[in-house]
Amino acid sequence: MATVKEIYEFINSVAPFDIQEGFDNAGFLVGRRDRAVRKILVALDITGEVAEEAARLGAELIVAHHPVIFNPVKSVTDETLTGQVLLALAEQKIAAICAHTNLDAARGGVNDCLAEALELTGIGQLSQAGVDDQGHPYGIGRVGTVHRPGLSAREYAAFVKEKLGSSDVRFVDGGRPVQRVAVGGGACGSMMGDAVAQGCDTSVTSDLKYNQFLDAKALGLNLLDAGHFPTENVVCGPMVRWLSEAFPKVEVRLSEVHREVYKSV
Repeated sequence: MATVKEIYEFINSVAPFDIQEGFDNAGFLVGRRDRAVRKILVALDITGEVAEEAARLGAELIVAHHPVIFNPVKSVTDETLTGQVLLALAEQKIAAICAHTNLDAARGGVNDCLAEALELTGIGQLSQAGVDDQGHPYGIGRVGTVHRPGLSAREYAAFVKEKLGSSDVRFVDGGRPVQRVAVGGGACGSMMGDAVAQGCDTSVTSDLKYNQFLDAKALGLNLLDAGHFPTENVVCGPMVRWLSEAFPKVEVRLSEVHREVYKSV
C-alpha cells in the first residue's frame, strides 16, 4: 500500500514539478496527501467519464497528464464543466495528480515516448531549457533519425498515422525526403525554428495553424500535425509501467474509456 504523498514524490523524482512551464498548473491538485492508495487510474485527461471510471474501479487516485485545474477556479459547482469533474472527484474521495509540461520536458517523458513510438534513433533534445536537481538536462521536444530514411512527406505521414493511431495526419511537403525528424507532443508548432536549427527536414507535432503550414513550406520543412491526443497519449502506457514497478502492491490501470475525442471522415 502507498499514500498519495508517496506517489506524488515518486512522480516528482521522474519528472520534477519545479521544471514545469510558468503558465502551467501541474502537481497534486485534488485530495488528501495521506490517503491510502490501492488502485490508480492513468489517463491523459480527467474528464467526467474518467472520474466515473475511477469510481467504478474503486481507484483512490487518478494520475493524468493535463491538469484537471488549469485556469483559476472561483467556485466549484455543477454549473461548470470543471466544477462537475471536481465535485465528482471530491464526492468519491478520488485524488488527482497531474504531470504536464514537466512530463513533456523530463527525460523519458512524453517526447521521448513519442520519439520511440516513431522509431527514431540517436534521440537528442530539440531545445534544452535547463538541468534538474539530479543533473539531468531537460527541455521540450526531441530530434532523431528515422529508421528508414528517404520517405516522402506523404509516405511518412502515413507511417506516423499508423504508429500513433491518429484519426488523420495533416501535413505540408517541404520538398525534402524524411531523414532527421523533430517531435513535439501536443502543440509545439512554435518550435519550427528549433527544428530547422537542428538540421531537421521534418517536424511532427499537433494543433497547427494555417500560417504555420505556410511558414514550414517556405522553410523547406515537412510539417505534420498528428493530433494532440495521439502525440501525448504515448506516455500513458509507460506511466502505468513506472507506477506498477515502483508500487508493486498497488493496482495500476490505464483508462479504457478515454480516447481521441474526435473522428475524421
